[in-house]
Amino acid sequence: MSVLPNARSKPLDGTRAGRRSAERKLRQLSRREEHFLGRLLEKEIDFTDANVFHQDDAESTIFGLDEVEKPDVSWYRPLMDDLIPARGRIDTPRSGKSVLLTGAQERILFLKFNYARFQMRTVQMTIGTSRPDLAEAREMLRWHAIASSFREQIAETNLALVLAMAKRVRIMDGEFADLVSEGNMALMRSVDKFDCERGFKFSTYACRAILKAFSRHGMKSTRHRQRFITDFDPAFERSDHLETRRAEFIADSAAEVRHLMDTNEADLTQVEQTVIGHRFGIGTPSQAPTLTLEQVGQIIGVTKERVRQIQNKALEKLRSTIEGLQNPREFSRPLDN
Repeated sequence: MSVLPNARSKPLDGTRAGRRSAERKLRQLSRREEHFLGRLLEKEIDFTDANVFHQDDAESTIFGLDEVEKPDVSWYRPLMDDLIPARGRIDTPRSGKSVLLTGAQERILFLKFNYARFQMRTVQMTIGTSRPDLAEAREMLRWHAIASSFREQIAETNLALVLAMAKRVRIMDGEFADLVSEGNMALMRSVDKFDCERGFKFSTYACRAILKAFSRHGMKSTRHRQRFITDFDPAFERSDHLETRRAEFIADSAAEVRHLMDTNEADLTQVEQTVIGHRFGIGTPSQAPTLTLEQVGQIIGVTKERVRQIQNKALEKLRSTIEGLQNPREFSRPLDN
């Protein structure tokens, strides 16, 4: 259960008036970020409170703790691909591919995870019902990236726990993938609700939650089979949801690249901007038709091989800039005093 913070453990940058000058140094939010920020602020952000969060040096204390090794989950996807043919007969991950955390290591991860959500709630309270300024928006997104990173790490470390619990449940043929999905959702809810300050291991709390999710899934499936006697055929209910989401993602990505070209945040040279503009129809000139390497070479007076080199270098700059803006790891460092 969360306890609302009475005051910020660390101000964003003074008052709103004092932050306006700092906003000029911050990158403007993209359309995707604005939409995501709106969804974050729609409801109250929950967290599990701890006494250390309210200390003056809470951030340096918590993020100064030892780093915890991240698990290797490369075994998980191939295993999920084989779930339906295997019909529940699964193999335990080989030794060395999973990470067994001690109670102290789990406490470190949960403290960092909940402290990030604590800071998100603090920013949310500061914003109130008004529109957040750019500094507040960036602060909210930064702490969300930190929280998501640790939430994902905790869940991935305990993926094998869901499979171990699934072995104990008797299921009908063809339902194992659905059962594991229910278990994974219960695992994520357990991460959000677990209180590490009580001194228990996370697996003790999560196992019961996963088994209860399996029980609810079993009762739901039984009611469905009793109501619909015929077997479910996915071919009867095909959806274009994935194609729609993929198209939206491509459109958002194109808008992000176009924004980088317009502001030149990737520090492209004039020649690189010209090559990208002619080759892909973005940047300047953006309205011209796309040209081949040879045609672009004739325009700028170089060979098509040289155009390819310039193009690859420019694309690498754009890729590095986008990855730097979206990688949560770059936000995992404590704030400078």
